[in-house]
Amino acid sequence: MGKEVKTRHFAEFPGGGVATTAMVAAGLGTRTAVVTRVGTDARERPAWLKFEQMGIDTRASEYSRRFSTAMTVCASCDGDRMMITHDAINQGLNTLFKRPAVLRQFHRARHLHLACMPWPLQTWALAIRKFRSEGLTISTDLGWNPELFESSGLPALLRECDFTFPNELEAVAMTGEKSVERAARKLAKWVPMPVLKLGRDGCMAVEDGRILRVKSIPVQVVDATGAGDAFNGGFLHGYLSGWSIEDCLRAGNVCGAMATTRPGGSSRIVSRRKLRALMKQI
Repeated sequence: MGKEVKTRHFAEFPGGGVATTAMVAAGLGTRTAVVTRVGTDARERPAWLKFEQMGIDTRASEYSRRFSTAMTVCASCDGDRMMITHDAINQGLNTLFKRPAVLRQFHRARHLHLACMPWPLQTWALAIRKFRSEGLTISTDLGWNPELFESSGLPALLRECDFTFPNELEAVAMTGEKSVERAARKLAKWVPMPVLKLGRDGCMAVEDGRILRVKSIPVQVVDATGAGDAFNGGFLHGYLSGWSIEDCLRAGNVCGAMATTRPGGSSRIVSRRKLRALMKQI
């Protein structure tokens, strides 16, 4: 504190769970739409324009004149990173469910991935239950939100989902367990399939009470920012393509690992052909 650290490198990329997960899935060939709230400034930002170039449908998103688009500053060093986020615009995202364009988008979809803090929990749980009753499968990545983890309503929310994608620290914090395996088994009581991201150690999932572990591929890490969201995009591409859970986990590991080889989680998106080739190494 009180000191200045200077860097020789700076870059700006689309980021966050919504952007990175969507871009990875779309880059692999999955038809993808983004439903979010952004500032009117987003129309001129390279990140938002990138969505259009990749064919990601943004028509159901809301443009706010009151708030600026969410922004995160990431400081990456020695394979890890710290982040500072300004996202006042993301408060009350559940109001988007009232928009006719959003409801039409959900009606066309097969799967809904929630890359946000679903607060208040009861409101979101009721909405998710409604979407599931209409045939959508649901996944969520809650990110690092201690207030959410400590809420007694969290298990009820997760019971409305098909998958949840915490990393190791998040899984332990969500469950209060001391080991990642115990955390995984506890999460399996709340959600049909918890998928835990373990960084260099790959990932772990619980399927019908059975622990599945899949290793990752070795890479030279440049920036770990967004790797977990890239994992989500790879996993969901496999899931929506009808792959086995083991192959979905391999796809997630490959996409997550490759995302770390360049700055920004969305700057290294593998092709479907490259993904298949790298999955054979696992």
